[in-house]
Amino acid sequence: MEPLRFGTSGIRGVVGEYLEEDGCRCAGRALGTLLGQGAHVCVARDTRRSGPAVARWVIDGLLASGVDVVDFGVAPTPALAALTRAGGFSAGVMITASHNPPQYNGIKLFDGEGVGFSRDHETHIEQLLDSREFASGVGSVRRDGSALERYMETIPAALVRDAAAGGMALLLDPGNGAASGFARAVFERLGFQVAAVNDIPDGLFPGRGSEPSAMALHGTHAALRASGAHLAACFDGDADRVVFCDREGFVGLDETVAFVAQHAVRQSSRRAFATTVETGLLPQYAVEEVGGHAVRGRVGDVAVAHLVREHDAALGAETVGVYIFPEQGLYPDSMVAVLRVLATLPDPTGIRRFVRALPRVHHVKRKVGCPSPLKTRVMSRVDEVLMDALDVPADVTVNRTDGVRLEMPDAWVLVRPSGTEPVVRVTTESTDPARADYLALGADAIVTRLVAETSHASGTRGDAG
Repeated sequence: MEPLRFGTSGIRGVVGEYLEEDGCRCAGRALGTLLGQGAHVCVARDTRRSGPAVARWVIDGLLASGVDVVDFGVAPTPALAALTRAGGFSAGVMITASHNPPQYNGIKLFDGEGVGFSRDHETHIEQLLDSREFASGVGSVRRDGSALERYMETIPAALVRDAAAGGMALLLDPGNGAASGFARAVFERLGFQVAAVNDIPDGLFPGRGSEPSAMALHGTHAALRASGAHLAACFDGDADRVVFCDREGFVGLDETVAFVAQHAVRQSSRRAFATTVETGLLPQYAVEEVGGHAVRGRVGDVAVAHLVREHDAALGAETVGVYIFPEQGLYPDSMVAVLRVLATLPDPTGIRRFVRALPRVHHVKRKVGCPSPLKTRVMSRVDEVLMDALDVPADVTVNRTDGVRLEMPDAWVLVRPSGTEPVVRVTTESTDPARADYLALGADAIVTRLVAETSHASGTRGDAG
């Protein structure tokens, strides 16, 4: 087996195919070697059925490197990150594949400040995995069931008061993931009126899957209307993401980010809003209305966290339901995000009314199958031909931070290789629907042709396998 490698958000793959015992032990040993003997590390996992085994393999590697471990068991990623920071740990390890299907799992690392490991740290670990020059020692492990109580201590009391002032009742949908039971206990103890669906931990995610997409949440919306609650907060597998439904249905992703971002900038002396190249125009328009500006970097919450730090941003967000509040910590915190939404929402339909005041935009997403070994060559050719082929204005802004994004005053197009699938993604958006469709079709055709030509030249099949 090839040594494990970091992707967009930690190490991730199918258990038994990519994630195996030896590789996970080595990942633990590499982390322990990087931290040094006597370091203290906390570990948690989501509800995937492979979680106990993967956690045990990583912990065994840490122990063999002389690291002491506190095992919090099943807990949301925001709790693990918060407790890493608040508990004075050297690092935190979350065993999760986030929103991916049940057969996947992964290893996500946080430093002592609760910030996802930087690319430099990841590279160091990859070098250790290649060389297998690991430190040796004898560490200890202790189980700790206090994650809920300790996490609640990190939630600001003033935020809770503001969130509770509106008197809104919540429906929680943890999707059978790490927030099952946990989120309900948090909000009930904080004094909110709460109901829940898909609240039994089950790593097969039988309720509606591990990703809270609009299509997956039809049942949640029906439950919301039947329950009499005002707003549904829906989490992914490890609860680092949250999306919302009101009584009218699913509340859009960019729409919610725009709402949260404008309030964050308005209420702060900071002017920047940190996000990714995949984020659309609505959040940009929203923060510009209050004197802010968007800065876009690489996809992934870890990249966003470091972008928040670099630009001293008021908020970091990805339009998949990731929210990073720097005054809380440089990690995604979905439950704090729920409180922030409640604290600024005038009524359950407030986000919809807010968005109606912004320019209307049309968003298109497509993807082209591309074997992972060919992505670099395909993208180098995309960069050469995209502007000419799409006939974009000469004054277009080109962002090559993560893929190729062409930014125009009323539109943008992004061509980006996926970090988790054998595909190249094409995303466009414009205030003119015809313009967005034209850019999407044109970019799709370009990528499809380049994949075919590159595959033919290398003798590799040009599909996703």
